[in-house]
Amino acid sequence: MNELLYGAAGLLLLTVAASLVRVLRGPTRADRMMGAQLSATAGVAVLMLLAQAQALPAVLDVALVLALLAALATVAFVKAASRDGAGDPEEEAP
Repeated sequence: MNELLYGAAGLLLLTVAASLVRVLRGPTRADRMMGAQLSATAGVAVLMLLAQAQALPAVLDVALVLALLAALATVAFVKAASRDGAGDPEEEAP
């Protein structure tokens, strides 16, 4: 069973690598943020799989904190990228 969990974690790490390419290449800020969000989500999944495989319940707490930080980072991005602090960062100027 542990081999399956390690294999799934390895596949998710490939997803993280692909998302980091999107973070580096862009082309827009929203694309970069989506890449960062994907890497955070896959990182949470990897941590949860490894916690189960190695029977370390404390790693689940780390995964939950990472998930919370990823959500807050997305909110901060939208606030910082929009003109009025409450809108769509991709919206055109009036």
